[in-house]
Amino acid sequence: MKDIRTLSLDQLKDYFGTIGEKPFRAKQVYDWIWSKNLHSFEEMTNLSKDLRENLIRDFVMNPAAVDQFQKSSDGTIKNGVKLHDGLMVESVLIPTETRTTACVSSQVGCSLNCEFCATAKLKRMRNLEVAEIVDQVALIDRQSREYHNRPLTNIVFMGMGEPMMNYKNVVEAIKKITQPEGLGMSPRRITVSTSGIPKMIKMLADDELRVKLALSLHSAVESTRNEIMPFSDKFPLTDIMEALQYWYKKTGSVITFEYCVWKGINDKDEDIKALIKYCRQVPSKVNLIQYNPIGEGKFDHRSIAAEEKYVRELEKAGVTVMVRKSRGGDIDAACGQLANKTAE
Repeated sequence: MKDIRTLSLDQLKDYFGTIGEKPFRAKQVYDWIWSKNLHSFEEMTNLSKDLRENLIRDFVMNPAAVDQFQKSSDGTIKNGVKLHDGLMVESVLIPTETRTTACVSSQVGCSLNCEFCATAKLKRMRNLEVAEIVDQVALIDRQSREYHNRPLTNIVFMGMGEPMMNYKNVVEAIKKITQPEGLGMSPRRITVSTSGIPKMIKMLADDELRVKLALSLHSAVESTRNEIMPFSDKFPLTDIMEALQYWYKKTGSVITFEYCVWKGINDKDEDIKALIKYCRQVPSKVNLIQYNPIGEGKFDHRSIAAEEKYVRELEKAGVTVMVRKSRGGDIDAACGQLANKTAE
């Protein structure tokens, strides 16, 4: 049977017409599904018993559910989320004093091959459906209320997978998350992170979702970036910059460059100069991210002295820079560590 959550509001109206029901019933069901994130037809209490039985006869719902739960010493929560076909993805709740952020996945595995990322070691099994993405957000919102006494404030598409490689479903999920008849969150509190696919960055700008954009950069030296992110040889930094400039022209939204500093890889003066030159081409800011080891010796060494020099030189050049503290490292929930690995 068809999952009812794959139907649009208009398609629901058409369905209710075929069984002799008024179109307003579609809006009631849509509200249960997307605003209340309900997964049981029996609990749709403003529908008659006969109507609920029709829905049970004609449709299913395949909700994602927390199968594995780990809580870090710093309050971070990692969820192993089981999908209807038995596959797993991970999502993370990241708390601070002023906000709670959901880091959500968009693919089972990943389409790309970044050498420093644990998820990239996994085979891409499939894209997540719209409802599976929304379910992650709704689950973390409930956890935020339960463990931190406040609703979810922010969402980052920085979990498993490349969001731009599941573009249609990610965009539709964002619409469900932000629309008043959905979860009602502000699009300004949502960040889509990409490793850099120029055509899709432009498409996201054209779709006018009012979300924020982050680029996983890690080097503004072409040869270095191609070495640590091999897929990027198909997408030169000049093409990515053209797309970023298009993004800013269309949206007026500053781009965030995500950047890890590794000893012996991107810790030289020429690397800093290249980043400054790249940043000056478009309104942007830099997040220096603490690297989280995944067992690859080449990337295990964080270059703290070079990171400090990056901060000094970026600030001197007038580039906004933040050093992001890693969260959830003790449960493999930190950036780059999501690989369906659980504590024994």
